[in-house]
Amino acid sequence: MRLVDYLDKGAQLGANAPCLVMGDATLSYADVQRISWRVAKALARAGIGPGEKVAVLSSNDPHAFATVFGISRAGCVWCPINPRNEASENAFVLDAFDCACLVFHGHYAPMVEQMRAHLPKLRALVCLDAPQPFAVSMNAWLDGLDTQPVDIAPPDDLAMIAGTGGTTGRPKGVMLTGRNLETMSALTLMGYPFDGRPRYLALAPLTHAAGVLCLPVMALGGCIVIMPKPDLGEFLSLIERHAISHTFLPPTLIYMLLQHEKLASTRLDSLQCFWYGAAPIAAARLEEALDKIGPVMAQLFGQTEAPMMVSMMSPREHFNEDGTVARGRLSSAGRPGPLVQVAAMNADGQLLASGERGEIVVRSSLVMAGYYKDPAATAEASRFGWHHTGDIGYLDDEGYLYIVDRAKDMIITGGFNVYSVEVEAALMQHPDVQDSAVIGLPDDKWGERVVAVLQLRPGCTLDANEVMAFVKSRIGSVKAPKQVEFWADLPRSKVGKVMKKEVRAMLLDKTKDST
Repeated sequence: MRLVDYLDKGAQLGANAPCLVMGDATLSYADVQRISWRVAKALARAGIGPGEKVAVLSSNDPHAFATVFGISRAGCVWCPINPRNEASENAFVLDAFDCACLVFHGHYAPMVEQMRAHLPKLRALVCLDAPQPFAVSMNAWLDGLDTQPVDIAPPDDLAMIAGTGGTTGRPKGVMLTGRNLETMSALTLMGYPFDGRPRYLALAPLTHAAGVLCLPVMALGGCIVIMPKPDLGEFLSLIERHAISHTFLPPTLIYMLLQHEKLASTRLDSLQCFWYGAAPIAAARLEEALDKIGPVMAQLFGQTEAPMMVSMMSPREHFNEDGTVARGRLSSAGRPGPLVQVAAMNADGQLLASGERGEIVVRSSLVMAGYYKDPAATAEASRFGWHHTGDIGYLDDEGYLYIVDRAKDMIITGGFNVYSVEVEAALMQHPDVQDSAVIGLPDDKWGERVVAVLQLRPGCTLDANEVMAFVKSRIGSVKAPKQVEFWADLPRSKVGKVMKKEVRAMLLDKTKDST
């Protein structure tokens, strides 16, 4: 299936049913189809043909998301551009991915103006909401085009090129095919509860997990309620107002939601599935969510190169057969999906036995076609015939996957390997800690010392010695932090992940300033 097929499938189930909702505005499936037909014709009229790359730069917006289906309808390739990136990084992505057209929201016109002189490959600039001195408005671009159905065959199965986070250098272009997204959608529909037409609330960016999770929802003719910006109070109001059945938040936002004053008074009984993922979640906070939000929490683990559903844990798997919380399982990333093979591998390419730690590797039609115009990086990621995730972990005897750390985040202190995720899990057991980041810093004695940066819950105070003793009592002195910092907030990515690279850089700068 192509991206646009999910829209058409939903339309077959009810053309007049609500598809995209934001505020008081609703686009039906028929409305989104009409937009997609006109966008496809506009691309063809602009000389942008099948297989060419079309970028969309916008915060969450129904018309921006509807445009994605027009790109697919034209046989083109969607390139989501992250509005939170700096102009220089987005300019690099647009050029490296050979984008021929950029559709953008007027809010980002200054960024586009800054970038466009460096983008000779762009042949069309279209502003979604208003004309710009250097770009045509969407209304003018579509002017004169009818809403008769059109469907232009793509040259191959490439559906989208998504940029990696760029945490290890310049972003790479992950080539995701229709088959990849179909596998992801199939796993979603297999692994989680869907009773009736789903009503999905998208707070997280549609350019990331929140966007591709819309595809299985649309295949069932569901409604997608879009939030233009993060607001947890509004998030709770929308769950109640629209009787939301499915939603997704990264752990950092879940931690904040658990402290929100409106949570206890909000009706949540419509929820069937509250996905969490994109970063490890603290088992203590997950148990708190099961109590305060309900028995609807559902884990997913994946990455851009193998989207969303490498492993899954459905709501019912969070509980034992007798109804008690399966505490030992809460720190896992669930079990590999039925269409996915997962293993732990050592540096020599040998698969390891249950319980043995190694790099998590994946085989599945979920895995990307490769990195765009980067055969060396593609070969490196697919060594020994498996996709290498860069995560360290193991599988237990029941097949549950445990992620110990990112390989690059492992700390070697005094000759011992310390996994930052394990230290963070111990820190998050403290009732006064809202979020944490653990990194290694150079140390003359230990080689690297374990450093913990904590964000405390509102109104709480702790001292460093108390934190060190708390962690030592749980996981021992080697893994306990040698340095503890308290920050009002932690730097986060567009999907809510704590940016350890930035935490480390800020601490190194602080060390330099003090010497």
